[in-house]
Amino acid sequence: MPISHSCIRYIRSLDQKKVRRTEKVFLAEGPKIVGDLLRRFDCQLLVATSEWLQANRQVAAQEVIEVSAEELSRASLLRTPQQVLGVFKQPDYNFDPTLPRRSLCLALDGVQDPGNLGTIIRVADWFGIEDIFCSPDTVEVYNPKVIQATMGAIARIRTHYTSLSEVLVKLQDAPIFGTFLDGSNIYQEPLSSNGLIIMGNEGNGISPEIAALVNRRLFIPNYPTDRPTSESLNVAIATSIICAEFRRRM
Repeated sequence: MPISHSCIRYIRSLDQKKVRRTEKVFLAEGPKIVGDLLRRFDCQLLVATSEWLQANRQVAAQEVIEVSAEELSRASLLRTPQQVLGVFKQPDYNFDPTLPRRSLCLALDGVQDPGNLGTIIRVADWFGIEDIFCSPDTVEVYNPKVIQATMGAIARIRTHYTSLSEVLVKLQDAPIFGTFLDGSNIYQEPLSSNGLIIMGNEGNGISPEIAALVNRRLFIPNYPTDRPTSESLNVAIATSIICAEFRRRM
């Protein structure tokens, strides 16, 4: 039985934040991402080609629809559909604002680019950082472009949207790290195995309100220091460098 037009419209409507919020679901596409998510999240709808279904016979999904490549392309949000897409229920994580007292966490202050957020989630996954605190104006994690950029890492990383200032006020007894042009050289400063690492907006960096609550100001130096160089690093690249140095010290 072919996929219905209404089903295709529903899948494509998940490109809209208001629909995702109302339905409390998100869309993921491709064998790698869908495969990772099927192990962690409830799948409400799975749409796949016969080839994918034959290779993945035991699929835990409420509804499975077999489609041709042409039908998949009509439902997909990607330019080049990848055999399978899934509609997953958004997880409901318990939020513990005291986590940075016990473990290393990331915080994002107004990160806007979906690709950057997705890459940062992949970085966190690589370096064993399981929780990311996001300001309300950070791009929504269930944006399909974010989901695709995570390459499945979203299955292992918890994101929490919250008022960063309210959280930081309560965490002044814990290390709160942020990167600034007038910060101290990260390679010369003591780092900890717990705390909160704050990364700022692509254009403006960490906001003044949040910057005032940072108690460990860091700087990633260029090399050599007297050489003319780029004005700044991409936020996802900077996150990678910082997380790598924290984990190297451990």
